Amino acid sequence: MGTKALILTAEGFEDLEVHLVWQRLLEENISVKLASPTGMVVSGLHGYKIDPDLSLREINPHGFDILILVGGAASERLRLREEALDLARTFLDEGKSVLAVGRGCQILISAGALNNRKVTCIDSIRDDVRAAGATYLDKPYVADGNLYTCRSWEDTAHLFRAWIPHLACQNNL
Repeated sequence: MGTKALILTAEGFEDLEVHLVWQRLLEENISVKLASPTGMVVSGLHGYKIDPDLSLREINPHGFDILILVGGAASERLRLREEALDLARTFLDEGKSVLAVGRGCQILISAGALNNRKVTCIDSIRDDVRAAGATYLDKPYVADGNLYTCRSWEDTAHLFRAWIPHLACQNNL
């Protein structure tokens, strides 16, 4: 069947975070679906538009192996949606890979999922992740169990170099 990834996004997403991650997943032959709160077209910070495949309510978390949380203003919008928080908790609790880029950790903060975790993120929310019980590390990427975080789109190459071998072992590739 193949590995399936879900990228959560919303209005104001960081264009490069979405597009770089999306492209990199496709390069690894991973099926990718995008979801937004309503399933309607959303625009990124730089004006690029995405027509998502699903709305948050349509998502069956058991149909996916990987959850990607991107930043920009999208993370602020998604952290207010209980469906997004439930997805983050479910993926982490079930041991599935969760990748958070930049401000994507805000969703994990609101989900109450960072206590005793090691993460990195964009500088502007490092105090927030510490207040949520996480250990903040100023590194390009941090791997902590099934949670992989990176500071911004500029660090996605580091993130994927760390995560792809884990995925290959997990799927016996």
